[in-house]
Amino acid sequence: DVLTVHLEACRHLHRNVQQIRSLGMKAGVAINPHSSVELLYDVLHEIDLVCVMSVNPGFGGQSFIAGALDKLREVRRRIDAQVAAGGRAVRLEIDGGVKTDNIGAIAAAGADTFVAGSAIFGQADYKAVIDAMRAELAKS
Repeated sequence: DVLTVHLEACRHLHRNVQQIRSLGMKAGVAINPHSSVELLYDVLHEIDLVCVMSVNPGFGGQSFIAGALDKLREVRRRIDAQVAAGGRAVRLEIDGGVKTDNIGAIAAAGADTFVAGSAIFGQADYKAVIDAMRAELAKS
């Protein structure tokens, strides 16, 4: 239903977003930790999801890059302004280093969608970890 492409991998991001939407799918754009969120703003009104990478893509178990919180806040402000002006609502996802001890701060910074891999699958009891994450989200 949703296809997310990495901004840095697209020579013509706008065209790639159009191609995804022409297939009847929702379009998402992921942005790596070193890239400026300003690069998203020309397509923000046409996409359904922004994924802020909080680790360098490629392998699991990396530590959360704290600068992602500032990116989340900035993108959240843009999304909220867009919606207030009558524009498209956009999901704000975080991917990388999401754990029980930081998911509350991530949500407070504006994320509404969370990708957690090794924090869950590296544990014996998946449900316990997910329940603990949900409990932290309920606090924020």
